[in-house]
Amino acid sequence: MSDADRRFMALALGLAARGLGNVWPNPAVGCVIVNEGRIVGRGWTQPGGRPHAERRALDMAGAAARGATAYVTLEPCSHHGKTPPCSEGLIAAGVARVVSAQEDPDPRVSGRGHAMLRAAGLAVDVGLMEAEARALQAGFLSRITRGRPWLALKLATSFDGRIALANSESQWITSAPARARVHALRARFDAVLVGGGTARADDPLLTVRSFTPLRQPVRVVASAGLDLPRDRLAGSVSEAPLWLVHGPDAGAEARAFWAGIGAELIEVPLAGQGLNVAALSVALGARGLTRVFCEGGGQFAAALMRAGLVDELIGFTAGVALGADARPALGPLGLAHLPDAPRFTLASVETLGGNVLHRWRR
Repeated sequence: MSDADRRFMALALGLAARGLGNVWPNPAVGCVIVNEGRIVGRGWTQPGGRPHAERRALDMAGAAARGATAYVTLEPCSHHGKTPPCSEGLIAAGVARVVSAQEDPDPRVSGRGHAMLRAAGLAVDVGLMEAEARALQAGFLSRITRGRPWLALKLATSFDGRIALANSESQWITSAPARARVHALRARFDAVLVGGGTARADDPLLTVRSFTPLRQPVRVVASAGLDLPRDRLAGSVSEAPLWLVHGPDAGAEARAFWAGIGAELIEVPLAGQGLNVAALSVALGARGLTRVFCEGGGQFAAALMRAGLVDELIGFTAGVALGADARPALGPLGLAHLPDAPRFTLASVETLGGNVLHRWRR
Protein backbone atom coordinates (compact mmCIF):
# COMPACT_ATOMS: atom_id res chain seq x y z
CA MET A 1 0.00 0.00 0.00
CA SER A 2 1.12 3.55 -0.71
CA ASP A 3 2.36 6.36 1.51
CA ALA A 4 -0.97 8.07 0.89
CA ASP A 5 -2.80 5.01 2.21
CA ARG A 6 -0.69 5.14 5.36
CA ARG A 7 -1.27 8.85 5.80
CA PHE A 8 -5.05 8.50 5.56
CA MET A 9 -5.07 5.53 7.95
CA ALA A 10 -3.00 7.53 10.44
CA LEU A 11 -5.66 10.23 10.28
CA ALA A 12 -8.37 7.62 10.87
CA LEU A 13 -6.48 6.37 13.94
CA GLY A 14 -6.26 9.90 15.28
CA LEU A 15 -10.01 10.29 14.85
CA ALA A 16 -10.64 6.94 16.56
CA ALA A 17 -8.72 8.08 19.64
CA ARG A 18 -11.33 10.80 20.19
CA GLY A 19 -13.80 8.11 21.20
CA LEU A 20 -11.71 6.57 23.99
CA GLY A 21 -13.63 6.66 27.23
CA ASN A 22 -16.85 7.71 25.54
CA VAL A 23 -18.10 4.78 23.48
CA TRP A 24 -18.04 1.61 25.60
CA PRO A 25 -19.13 -1.15 25.14
CA ASN A 26 -18.45 -0.36 21.47
CA PRO A 27 -14.96 0.04 20.04
CA ALA A 28 -13.59 3.52 19.32
CA VAL A 29 -13.32 3.51 15.51
CA GLY A 30 -12.19 6.14 13.03
CA CYS A 31 -13.08 6.39 9.33
CA VAL A 32 -11.79 8.62 6.53
CA ILE A 33 -13.32 8.58 3.02
CA VAL A 34 -11.11 9.78 0.16
CA ASN A 35 -12.08 10.38 -3.47
CA GLU A 36 -9.38 11.22 -6.01
CA GLY A 37 -6.94 12.21 -3.27
CA ARG A 38 -9.39 14.53 -1.50
CA ILE A 39 -10.94 13.81 1.89
CA VAL A 40 -14.70 13.93 1.42
CA GLY A 41 -15.84 12.40 4.69
CA ARG A 42 -14.52 11.60 8.14
CA GLY A 43 -16.01 10.34 11.36
CA TRP A 44 -15.43 8.61 14.66
CA THR A 45 -17.66 6.60 16.99
CA GLN A 46 -19.91 8.97 18.90
CA PRO A 47 -20.54 9.02 22.69
CA GLY A 48 -22.50 5.99 23.79
CA GLY A 49 -21.26 4.02 20.78
CA ARG A 50 -23.54 5.42 18.04
CA PRO A 51 -23.55 6.56 15.31
CA HIS A 52 -20.62 4.47 14.15
CA ALA A 53 -17.59 6.06 12.52
CA GLU A 54 -18.45 4.82 9.02
CA ARG A 55 -21.99 6.19 9.22
CA ARG A 56 -20.72 9.62 10.25
CA ALA A 57 -18.16 9.67 7.44
CA LEU A 58 -20.67 8.52 4.84
CA ASP A 59 -23.17 11.17 5.90
CA MET A 60 -20.49 13.82 5.48
CA ALA A 61 -19.36 12.48 2.10
CA GLY A 62 -22.81 12.14 0.59
CA ALA A 63 -22.68 11.47 -3.16
CA ALA A 64 -18.88 11.95 -3.13
CA ALA A 65 -18.55 8.51 -1.47
CA ARG A 66 -19.29 6.83 -4.83
CA GLY A 67 -16.07 5.39 -6.21
CA ALA A 68 -14.11 6.47 -3.12
CA THR A 69 -11.78 4.64 -0.73
CA ALA A 70 -12.77 4.27 2.93
CA TYR A 71 -10.05 3.91 5.56
CA VAL A 72 -11.34 2.31 8.76
CA THR A 73 -9.45 1.34 11.91
CA LEU A 74 -11.52 -1.81 12.53
CA GLU A 75 -13.43 -4.16 10.26
CA PRO A 76 -16.85 -2.64 9.45
CA CYS A 77 -19.65 -4.39 11.32
CA SER A 78 -21.81 -6.90 9.48
CA HIS A 79 -24.62 -7.57 11.95
CA HIS A 80 -27.92 -5.86 12.59
CA GLY A 81 -28.03 -4.33 16.08
CA LYS A 82 -29.54 -1.00 17.05
CA THR A 83 -28.30 0.31 13.69
CA PRO A 84 -27.84 -1.32 10.25
CA PRO A 85 -24.44 -2.84 9.44
CA CYS A 86 -21.73 -0.41 8.37
CA SER A 87 -20.68 -2.85 5.64
CA GLU A 88 -24.11 -2.46 4.06
CA GLY A 89 -23.81 1.30 4.33
CA LEU A 90 -20.47 1.35 2.53
CA ILE A 91 -21.85 -0.86 -0.23
CA ALA A 92 -25.01 1.20 -0.65
CA ALA A 93 -22.98 4.41 -0.87
CA GLY A 94 -20.98 3.04 -3.79
CA VAL A 95 -17.59 2.99 -2.07
CA ALA A 96 -15.12 1.20 -4.35
CA ARG A 97 -12.37 0.22 -1.91
CA VAL A 98 -12.06 -0.32 1.84
CA VAL A 99 -8.71 -0.27 3.66
CA SER A 100 -9.14 -1.83 7.11
CA ALA A 101 -6.49 -1.86 9.82
CA GLN A 102 -7.61 -5.12 11.43
CA GLU A 103 -10.25 -7.81 11.59
CA ASP A 104 -12.84 -7.51 14.35
CA PRO A 105 -12.63 -10.54 16.73
CA ASP A 106 -16.23 -10.01 17.87
CA PRO A 107 -17.97 -13.31 16.94
CA ARG A 108 -20.81 -11.30 15.39
CA VAL A 109 -18.35 -9.90 12.85
CA SER A 110 -15.01 -11.78 12.73
CA GLY A 111 -14.33 -11.55 8.98
CA ARG A 112 -17.95 -11.34 7.90
CA GLY A 113 -17.78 -7.61 7.30
CA HIS A 114 -14.81 -7.94 4.97
CA ALA A 115 -16.44 -10.91 3.24
CA MET A 116 -19.67 -8.92 2.69
CA LEU A 117 -17.70 -6.09 1.10
CA ARG A 118 -15.75 -8.42 -1.20
CA ALA A 119 -18.93 -10.25 -2.21
CA ALA A 120 -20.37 -6.92 -3.31
CA GLY A 121 -17.35 -6.27 -5.54
CA LEU A 122 -15.41 -3.85 -3.34
CA ALA A 123 -11.62 -4.09 -3.15
CA VAL A 124 -10.62 -4.81 0.45
CA ASP A 125 -7.13 -4.46 1.94
CA VAL A 126 -6.59 -5.53 5.56
CA GLY A 127 -3.66 -4.96 7.93
CA LEU A 128 -2.43 -1.43 7.27
CA MET A 129 -1.01 -0.04 10.56
CA GLU A 130 -2.45 -3.04 12.39
CA ALA A 131 -0.05 -2.75 15.35
CA GLU A 132 -1.08 0.85 15.96
CA ALA A 133 -4.74 -0.05 15.60
CA ARG A 134 -4.45 -2.96 18.02
CA ALA A 135 -2.75 -0.73 20.60
CA LEU A 136 -5.57 1.79 20.28
CA GLN A 137 -8.21 -0.95 20.53
CA ALA A 138 -6.48 -2.83 23.37
CA GLY A 139 -9.48 -2.39 25.66
CA PHE A 140 -12.12 -3.58 23.21
CA LEU A 141 -9.91 -6.46 22.08
CA SER A 142 -9.32 -7.47 25.70
CA ARG A 143 -13.02 -7.55 26.52
CA ILE A 144 -13.85 -9.60 23.43
CA THR A 145 -10.94 -12.08 23.58
CA ARG A 146 -10.25 -12.29 27.35
CA GLY A 147 -13.63 -11.39 28.81
CA ARG A 148 -12.20 -8.55 30.87
CA PRO A 149 -11.24 -4.92 30.34
CA TRP A 150 -7.73 -3.61 29.76
CA LEU A 151 -6.49 -2.43 33.15
CA ALA A 152 -4.04 0.42 33.66
CA LEU A 153 -2.63 0.96 37.15
CA LYS A 154 -1.67 4.55 37.97
CA LEU A 155 0.92 5.15 40.68
CA ALA A 156 1.77 8.71 41.77
CA THR A 157 4.83 8.35 43.97
CA SER A 158 7.91 9.89 45.46
CA PHE A 159 11.28 9.06 43.94
CA ASP A 160 11.55 6.11 46.33
CA GLY A 161 8.13 4.69 45.45
CA ARG A 162 6.06 6.00 48.36
CA ILE A 163 2.50 7.34 48.18
CA ALA A 164 2.10 8.93 51.63
CA LEU A 165 3.87 9.59 54.91
CA ALA A 166 3.41 7.15 57.75
CA ASN A 167 0.68 9.46 59.13
CA SER A 168 -1.14 9.18 55.73
CA GLU A 169 -0.35 12.74 54.62
CA SER A 170 -0.10 12.70 50.81
CA GLN A 171 -1.22 16.09 49.44
CA TRP A 172 0.59 16.80 47.30
CA ILE A 173 3.48 14.56 46.27
CA THR A 174 3.14 15.32 42.56
CA SER A 175 2.76 18.68 40.80
CA ALA A 176 -0.41 20.46 39.68
CA PRO A 177 0.29 19.71 35.98
CA ALA A 178 0.69 16.03 36.83
CA ARG A 179 -2.61 16.00 38.71
CA ALA A 180 -4.33 17.73 35.78
CA ARG A 181 -2.98 15.01 33.47
CA VAL A 182 -4.55 12.39 35.73
CA HIS A 183 -7.95 13.96 35.05
CA ALA A 184 -7.24 13.90 31.31
CA LEU A 185 -6.36 10.21 31.59
CA ARG A 186 -9.53 9.46 33.54
CA ALA A 187 -11.55 10.93 30.67
CA ARG A 188 -9.98 8.48 28.20
CA PHE A 189 -10.98 5.42 30.23
CA ASP A 190 -14.43 3.90 30.69
CA ALA A 191 -14.05 3.60 34.45
CA VAL A 192 -11.94 4.68 37.42
CA LEU A 193 -11.34 1.92 39.98
CA VAL A 194 -10.14 2.08 43.59
CA GLY A 195 -10.07 -0.29 46.51
CA GLY A 196 -12.08 0.12 49.67
CA GLY A 197 -9.03 1.25 51.66
CA THR A 198 -8.53 4.27 49.43
CA ALA A 199 -12.24 5.07 49.55
CA ARG A 200 -12.28 4.93 53.35
CA ALA A 201 -9.12 7.03 53.67
CA ASP A 202 -9.96 9.73 51.11
CA ASP A 203 -13.67 9.51 50.24
CA PRO A 204 -12.63 10.50 46.70
CA LEU A 205 -15.00 11.81 44.04
CA LEU A 206 -13.11 10.00 41.21
CA THR A 207 -14.68 12.30 38.62
CA VAL A 208 -13.04 14.33 35.85
CA ARG A 209 -12.86 17.89 37.18
CA SER A 210 -10.09 19.74 35.32
CA PHE A 211 -12.51 20.12 32.38
CA THR A 212 -15.97 18.95 31.34
CA PRO A 213 -15.71 15.57 29.60
CA LEU A 214 -18.16 14.26 27.04
CA ARG A 215 -18.95 11.40 29.39
CA GLN A 216 -17.91 10.97 33.02
CA PRO A 217 -16.19 7.63 33.65
CA VAL A 218 -17.96 5.03 35.75
CA ARG A 219 -16.63 5.09 39.31
CA VAL A 220 -15.94 1.60 40.64
CA VAL A 221 -15.10 0.92 44.28
CA ALA A 222 -14.12 -2.57 45.43
CA SER A 223 -15.09 -3.13 49.06
CA ALA A 224 -15.85 -6.61 50.36
CA GLY A 225 -18.07 -5.41 53.20
CA LEU A 226 -19.43 -2.18 51.64
CA ASP A 227 -18.05 -0.34 54.69
CA LEU A 228 -17.58 2.93 52.83
CA PRO A 229 -17.87 6.61 53.80
CA ARG A 230 -21.23 8.15 53.03
CA ASP A 231 -20.22 11.72 52.34
CA ARG A 232 -18.73 12.85 49.02
CA LEU A 233 -18.93 9.51 47.24
CA ALA A 234 -22.52 8.95 48.29
CA GLY A 235 -23.53 12.53 47.57
CA SER A 236 -22.28 12.54 43.98
CA VAL A 237 -24.19 9.64 42.41
CA SER A 238 -26.04 12.07 40.18
CA GLU A 239 -22.72 13.38 38.80
CA ALA A 240 -21.33 10.07 37.54
CA PRO A 241 -22.30 6.39 37.71
CA LEU A 242 -21.16 4.58 40.86
CA TRP A 243 -20.61 0.81 40.87
CA LEU A 244 -19.76 -0.93 44.13
CA VAL A 245 -18.19 -4.38 43.98
CA HIS A 246 -18.69 -6.29 47.22
CA GLY A 247 -18.52 -9.77 48.71
CA PRO A 248 -21.34 -12.14 49.62
CA ASP A 249 -21.19 -11.14 53.30
CA ALA A 250 -21.85 -7.42 52.80
CA GLY A 251 -24.54 -6.32 55.24
CA ALA A 252 -28.16 -5.83 54.27
CA GLU A 253 -28.26 -2.28 55.66
CA ALA A 254 -25.25 -1.21 53.59
CA ARG A 255 -26.67 -2.83 50.47
CA ALA A 256 -30.01 -1.10 50.96
CA PHE A 257 -28.39 2.29 51.54
CA TRP A 258 -26.16 2.26 48.45
CA ALA A 259 -28.81 0.77 46.18
CA GLY A 260 -31.29 3.29 47.50
CA ILE A 261 -29.20 6.27 46.40
CA GLY A 262 -28.64 4.84 42.91
CA ALA A 263 -25.37 2.93 43.10
CA GLU A 264 -25.12 -0.34 41.17
CA LEU A 265 -24.14 -3.26 43.40
CA ILE A 266 -22.02 -6.09 41.97
CA GLU A 267 -21.41 -9.16 44.10
CA VAL A 268 -18.31 -11.30 43.50
CA PRO A 269 -16.82 -14.15 45.55
CA LEU A 270 -14.05 -13.76 48.08
CA ALA A 271 -10.47 -14.98 47.73
CA GLY A 272 -8.59 -15.21 50.99
CA GLN A 273 -9.09 -12.01 52.99
CA GLY A 274 -10.46 -9.94 50.12
CA LEU A 275 -12.44 -9.94 46.94
CA ASN A 276 -11.62 -12.28 44.09
CA VAL A 277 -10.11 -9.67 41.76
CA ALA A 278 -10.20 -11.98 38.73
CA ALA A 279 -13.97 -12.38 39.20
CA LEU A 280 -14.22 -8.61 39.68
CA SER A 281 -12.48 -8.02 36.37
CA VAL A 282 -14.74 -10.45 34.52
CA ALA A 283 -17.81 -8.84 36.07
CA LEU A 284 -16.73 -5.44 34.77
CA GLY A 285 -16.13 -6.88 31.31
CA ALA A 286 -19.57 -8.51 31.33
CA ARG A 287 -21.07 -5.07 31.92
CA GLY A 288 -19.34 -3.68 28.84
CA LEU A 289 -16.29 -1.92 30.24
CA THR A 290 -13.26 -2.05 27.94
CA ARG A 291 -10.71 0.24 29.65
CA VAL A 292 -10.30 0.64 33.42
CA PHE A 293 -8.02 3.15 35.15
CA CYS A 294 -7.05 1.94 38.62
CA GLU A 295 -5.85 4.48 41.19
CA GLY A 296 -5.01 2.13 44.09
CA GLY A 297 -4.51 1.82 46.96
CA GLY A 298 -1.46 -0.24 47.74
CA GLN A 299 -3.08 -3.46 48.96
CA PHE A 300 -5.68 -3.52 46.20
CA ALA A 301 -3.08 -2.73 43.53
CA ALA A 302 -0.89 -5.56 44.83
CA ALA A 303 -3.83 -7.98 44.59
CA LEU A 304 -4.35 -6.98 40.95
CA MET A 305 -0.64 -7.37 40.27
CA ARG A 306 -0.48 -10.79 41.93
CA ALA A 307 -3.41 -11.94 39.79
CA GLY A 308 -1.71 -10.83 36.57
CA LEU A 309 -4.50 -8.36 35.78
CA VAL A 310 -2.39 -5.22 35.29
CA ASP A 311 -1.83 -4.60 31.58
CA GLU A 312 -0.26 -1.16 31.83
CA LEU A 313 1.58 0.86 34.47
CA ILE A 314 1.26 4.65 34.43
CA GLY A 315 3.72 6.26 36.81
CA PHE A 316 3.95 9.87 37.98
CA THR A 317 7.23 10.21 39.86
CA ALA A 318 8.18 13.30 41.86
CA GLY A 319 11.66 14.39 42.93
CA VAL A 320 11.00 13.97 46.63
CA ALA A 321 12.14 11.19 48.98
CA LEU A 322 9.88 10.03 51.81
CA GLY A 323 11.84 7.13 53.30
CA ALA A 324 11.19 3.58 54.40
CA ASP A 325 8.71 4.60 57.10
CA ALA A 326 6.36 6.09 54.48
CA ARG A 327 3.61 4.05 52.81
CA PRO A 328 4.67 2.05 49.73
CA ALA A 329 2.82 2.27 46.41
CA LEU A 330 2.29 -1.50 46.37
CA GLY A 331 1.48 -3.94 49.13
CA PRO A 332 3.26 -7.30 49.45
CA LEU A 333 3.54 -9.41 46.30
CA GLY A 334 4.90 -12.48 48.10
CA LEU A 335 7.78 -12.99 45.68
CA ALA A 336 10.42 -15.60 46.48
CA HIS A 337 12.52 -15.24 43.34
CA LEU A 338 13.35 -12.20 41.22
CA PRO A 339 12.35 -13.88 37.92
CA ASP A 340 8.82 -14.18 39.33
CA ALA A 341 8.42 -10.40 39.54
CA PRO A 342 5.94 -8.88 37.05
CA ARG A 343 7.86 -7.14 34.28
CA PHE A 344 6.75 -4.39 31.92
CA THR A 345 8.26 -2.76 28.84
CA LEU A 346 8.74 1.01 28.72
CA ALA A 347 6.31 2.54 26.20
CA SER A 348 6.86 6.28 26.72
CA VAL A 349 8.41 8.84 29.06
CA GLU A 350 8.00 12.60 29.42
CA THR A 351 8.59 15.38 31.93
CA LEU A 352 5.51 17.11 33.29
CA GLY A 353 5.55 19.99 35.76
CA GLY A 354 8.83 18.88 37.29
CA ASN A 355 7.66 15.24 37.51
CA VAL A 356 8.32 12.28 35.24
CA LEU A 357 5.40 10.52 33.54
CA HIS A 358 6.32 7.04 32.39
CA ARG A 359 4.07 4.39 30.84
CA TRP A 360 4.87 0.69 30.73
CA ARG A 361 3.08 -2.21 29.03
CA ARG A 362 3.09 -5.82 30.09
